[in-house]
Amino acid sequence: MSDDNAEPDQAPVIAHFAQGAERIDTQGAIVFLKGDEAVKIRRAIKLPFLDYSTLDKRRAAAEAEIAINRPYAPHIYKDAAPIRRSGESFGFEGDGEIVEWATRMRRFDHNATLDKLAPERLSAELMRKLARAIHAMHAHAEPRAAEPAIAAMGEWIAQNGQAFASRPDLFPADKAAQLEAASRDALARAAPLLRERGARGWIRRCHGDLHLGNIALIDNTPTPFDAIEFDDRIATGDVLYDLAFAAMDLWERDLRRQANLLVNAWLALGPAEHCDALAALPLFLSLRAAIRAKVEANIAGHLHGASAARETKSAQRYFAFALAFLEPAPARLVAIGGLSGSGKSALSLALAPEIGRPPGAVWLRSDVERKAMFGVSEQTRLPAPAYSAAASQQVYARLIDKARRALNAGAACIIDAAHAHAAERQAAAALAVETGVPFVGLWLEAPLETRVARIAARRGDASDADAEVARRQRAEPLGEPGWRAIDAGGALEAARVASQGHAGI
Repeated sequence: MSDDNAEPDQAPVIAHFAQGAERIDTQGAIVFLKGDEAVKIRRAIKLPFLDYSTLDKRRAAAEAEIAINRPYAPHIYKDAAPIRRSGESFGFEGDGEIVEWATRMRRFDHNATLDKLAPERLSAELMRKLARAIHAMHAHAEPRAAEPAIAAMGEWIAQNGQAFASRPDLFPADKAAQLEAASRDALARAAPLLRERGARGWIRRCHGDLHLGNIALIDNTPTPFDAIEFDDRIATGDVLYDLAFAAMDLWERDLRRQANLLVNAWLALGPAEHCDALAALPLFLSLRAAIRAKVEANIAGHLHGASAARETKSAQRYFAFALAFLEPAPARLVAIGGLSGSGKSALSLALAPEIGRPPGAVWLRSDVERKAMFGVSEQTRLPAPAYSAAASQQVYARLIDKARRALNAGAACIIDAAHAHAAERQAAAALAVETGVPFVGLWLEAPLETRVARIAARRGDASDADAEVARRQRAEPLGEPGWRAIDAGGALEAARVASQGHAGI
């Protein structure tokens, strides 16, 4: 980005704050990093989706950014402050003429945003923390009406289509037309669901721009920042649509396990009805990718050489994903059973990203569902009555209910539970018949000493089973149609390969 994107009369202010500072340019703003402070100045521009063309509008945007972001990132956002001119100098003090407005923030390591972290740092635990942060953010978001949000999505689809059609050198005309038509069809199918979701309060004024570059790891805690402040319509939508940006970003970077984990961890924190919303997830993912493709193409148009080539390639990749997210993929149900320590959750984690449409199968785990049923965190140990026969029946009923909703929404599903009783195994197979999807049950077998060793190695896991539980456990003999025994006593990879053959993956 160059200062060609800013009005000439901003040049002296920009030059002043650039002295001795590290500078970060974005399409709509410039951020100056100096000492422990970050100062954000908006470019005096007007684009189809934002208007910073006047000083009053830039002031309103700075104040809105503080109001919107401070509730969930109070340690980052300080205030909106006027920049005053005093002779040839500029600053925040004094009573000189106000020539600009800025957002003032506490500086954090801008290399600690999730898009810049090495893949190995994006651990399962970090994805669970991110899901909790996003869930908490959504819990405080203001509910909004559904109809304007649905209409806005139709406008984004139209705007994307126009942008793609104007660049046949980047986006083949037939593919652009295909994407627009498929997106409109998907929105038409999703509209009744979104109206119902709106009536239930799940259309909200959310973050609106929740890609990985807008999530920072601060004190080992993923922290969303830089929420959309300039247009409520862009930031308003289904809470799952908000989450879909981060999930799409992970999937596009080929971090499929992380994308699957994030969505599943978020689903586990919410009500069962969020599984119904999965019917709209292909549209949500596709629209997020299409918007990124449009933005990247626009950025490429302002660059030259290798930088332009890099942004162009990125735009085309996002465009390809926008198409791929809308391709149909068959739903299926996989039930994974076995005694404690047999490797059910490890296998589920490995298989889930590979089953069904992006971002993979809905992973329903009895240990997690039991904790949710009793209103405690996954790491909180439950007392013995929580494992009574009656409580366990309730857990299985909740799993079947969520699986039914997910399958009816077109998503693949894994039910990860002991399934020690024939009736539990039969219930899973019966659900597949009811919903008309293929089914396979995988019964994992491992020696007691192996299971005990695995249990001893667990850290921070949702399961409360210990070695004594493992020694006492018994299962009714396997004999139900659709279930197959898998040797899970060795390496996970061997069990995964055997399971994939049975599951048709």
